[in-house]
Amino acid sequence: MNTILWADDEIDLLKPYVIYLKEKGYEVLSATNGQDAIDLFRNETVDIVFLDENMPGLSGLETLETIKSIRSDVPVVMITKSEEERIMEQAIGAKIADYLIKPVNPSQILLCLKKHIHQREIVEKHTNKGYQEEFGDIGFMIDTAKTLDEWIAIYKTLSRWDIELQDVDSSMREMLHMQSQQANAAFAKFISRNYEEWFTSGNRPLMSPDIFKNILFPLLDKGEKLFFVVIDNFRYDQWKTIQPLLSEFFTTTDEQCYSSILPTATQYARNAIFSGLMPLQIQEMFPHLWVEEDEEEGKNLNEKELIRTQLDRFRKHYGFSYFKINESDFCEKVIRQLKSLQTPLNVIVLNFIDMLSHSRTDSKMMRELCNDEAAYRSLTLSWFKHSPTYELFRRIAQLGYKVILTTDHGTIRVQNPVQIIGDKNTNTNLRYKVGKSLNFQDKNLFEITHPKQVGLPCPNISSSYVFCSGEDFFAYPNNFNYYAQYYRNTFQHGGISMEEMLIPLVTLDPK
Repeated sequence: MNTILWADDEIDLLKPYVIYLKEKGYEVLSATNGQDAIDLFRNETVDIVFLDENMPGLSGLETLETIKSIRSDVPVVMITKSEEERIMEQAIGAKIADYLIKPVNPSQILLCLKKHIHQREIVEKHTNKGYQEEFGDIGFMIDTAKTLDEWIAIYKTLSRWDIELQDVDSSMREMLHMQSQQANAAFAKFISRNYEEWFTSGNRPLMSPDIFKNILFPLLDKGEKLFFVVIDNFRYDQWKTIQPLLSEFFTTTDEQCYSSILPTATQYARNAIFSGLMPLQIQEMFPHLWVEEDEEEGKNLNEKELIRTQLDRFRKHYGFSYFKINESDFCEKVIRQLKSLQTPLNVIVLNFIDMLSHSRTDSKMMRELCNDEAAYRSLTLSWFKHSPTYELFRRIAQLGYKVILTTDHGTIRVQNPVQIIGDKNTNTNLRYKVGKSLNFQDKNLFEITHPKQVGLPCPNISSSYVFCSGEDFFAYPNNFNYYAQYYRNTFQHGGISMEEMLIPLVTLDPK
């Protein structure tokens, strides 16, 4: 039974309300002044307080202040005859849960109780019901999807339910996870059937090399001032988590997803974005800007030069700036430089989420803090809100720049180790392997035996690329159990999944 504390100097006139609430199953404690209300609050377990603003002795606002100092988590609903703005602002500043003007009616009181005491169980009930009702429709979408746009719609729907169910104590979350696994299995088959044809037919959907040509250049040609922001490892559900924060400064005028190329790894996908070329074309046209898998050199040290080659190739004579932000101090330095920027195109790479996923793999503490997708989103939100990144976007909006926000690829939490055998030159990524004579038995793996047909470099004449899908990850037979345990439940990228391949591309206009 929930307990209500109702403080009002005219409590005797409110007996019909008290009787009504008792009939609804609530216990009601009453007080006619602020001090009695405080004493009751100290000595009884109270779930919500209805507090009259105008009482003899301690005022409602003074009583509110004391009650909040005792237990700040208990919702307090202020009830008053006055509609004076000053009183309302004082009450709201003291963090009241709600505000009612006399005379109140029973339905208003009941609504307050449902909103502030029973909200979680009501939301849980309706969320569960909503997902149950849509479960069959999603299943049908998965069974019948034939285009990338249909898969994007499926992924957005599953992401929406993942966010809505994250705070619900419900078996529906397990059902959603199973449906997501089903969707990823079907998506992997879709990719294996269509990926090579996208390139051989010349009729591919929007992918990594197309972003500058199809999205940025048309805007620049119209005279727009742009910031192109690439957040590494940034999934669609993470975008939906930070969107409310950005809505303070920007209006989202376009939100779509596009497909990362394979492998869904920074070396391939991000270099393809900045060059406007497939990796094989980079290797052939600009060999000094391409770094092979087996080389020690960092794989993304030539991004500024790749942007320049693309601008030159399309004869775009726009000046541009480029910043890669790996730490807060440098982000603050970039913020200080914003006012002096005169270039129409400004490119920023934010690497925090990439560092987060790697630290989560290597750190036991980070594994505990980021043990599932909901926690991963929460850490992303916390970083965005409390780091200089938030200020960076605010200042960009103040300067009147349009923002194109995207990523190079997403990540997926892996669970199932898959054995593969390769020679010593095989790369170390857990979601894809490139090498010669790769030996594996799992039929769910996707192998590209002619890499050049899909725009990928071929280190040796017999090299192939092999990709994990769903929640699988590669482990070698030597020390298989150790590596299987070490990497299970970590966020990885490089392979085939909706989370890795279907990535956000958002246009933000400053308010």
